[in-house]
Amino acid sequence: MSTPSPFPALLPADAADAVLVGRLFDPETGGPVVVVLRGERLVEATQAAPTVSQLLELDDPAGALARIEGGREWPLEAVAAASGRNGPDRETRPVLLAPCDLQTVKACGVTFARSMIERVIEERAKGDLALAASIRGEIGSVIGGALTDVVAGSPKAAEVKRILQERGYWSQYLEVGIGPDAEVFTKAPVLASVGWGAEIGILPSSEWNNPEPEVVLAVDSRGRIRGATLGNDVNLRDVEGRSALLLGKAKDNNASSAIGPFLRLFDARFTLDDVRAAELTLTVEGAGDGYRLDGRSSMREISRDPADLVAQALGRHHQYPDGMMLYLGTLFAPVEDRDAPGKGFTHKVGDRVSIASPRLGRLENTVVHTDAAQPWRFGIAELMRYLAGRGLLGRPA
Repeated sequence: MSTPSPFPALLPADAADAVLVGRLFDPETGGPVVVVLRGERLVEATQAAPTVSQLLELDDPAGALARIEGGREWPLEAVAAASGRNGPDRETRPVLLAPCDLQTVKACGVTFARSMIERVIEERAKGDLALAASIRGEIGSVIGGALTDVVAGSPKAAEVKRILQERGYWSQYLEVGIGPDAEVFTKAPVLASVGWGAEIGILPSSEWNNPEPEVVLAVDSRGRIRGATLGNDVNLRDVEGRSALLLGKAKDNNASSAIGPFLRLFDARFTLDDVRAAELTLTVEGAGDGYRLDGRSSMREISRDPADLVAQALGRHHQYPDGMMLYLGTLFAPVEDRDAPGKGFTHKVGDRVSIASPRLGRLENTVVHTDAAQPWRFGIAELMRYLAGRGLLGRPA
């Protein structure tokens, strides 16, 4: 009996009507190639632009991709199959990479009221899982569902802030959750994000961590939102819970940013309104122990509009000449016990994490420790050498 092909599951349900841009590692040329999906084949798109960043700077990136003729092609089925096999042979086969390159990878936190409450619990528990369970029950009785209808920065938000301060529950997480200023941080260095099928990393020292299923926007240097994809903002909850000043250690580690499988460009059939209405599902399957966790995140419940988050991250106050990728935050915050009562959820090595949305496809990755994940060696200097060697530098965008 043949094994089912993995590639249909990673595509949007309406893939035939979508403009899907990606990157793959090409062992023949020794570097990343921008590709566009045509049917069941990945077509080299360097005729349009040598990098995804430059492609998104074009006034009509979808039109430029449509005009591509000839060029090399790869069967998506074979690339997907190779991408799902981690190990040294990933460097000898065409495999999917994150569909971004020179863009800065930024992320917004605490954009959903429910996950915001979880961050308050983290802060109060300071990494103590049993204490977190106790606080979760206490804070639920005090706040109830009052925060779910609060618009960040509104007069009602200011009143909620006053009440919470009086009861001793105000925190830095509630400040960015319902205050005027969003939390925006740098998630990963340029070129450090991993793509579909790759390993994602958690620190060996972390005992409390989780996936964060999110929509990721692709924004050009002028602040235009050009498309969207899926992301996993891997988070070490015990590290961040000890101190907000450890956010970098909690968020930015080897293979801690997963983006993909493809960037869906905006067009008449897919717009920012579709992002605003997106429904995400999350599945975590344990390796060999039968464990399964199912979760969801609805963009309809976000406390700040995606366009507002982009405006807070990029503008006259802060420029990104090569554009940015922006994680929009997650509603998902797992509280179900995995092992012992009161211990909550945490990853185990070998967990298979799947994040899906009907219009964006499915992002799948396997959990390993950061020191065992495939090392990140291909940086900006290497990309410049590679593009120069192929004669692709200096091409006008």
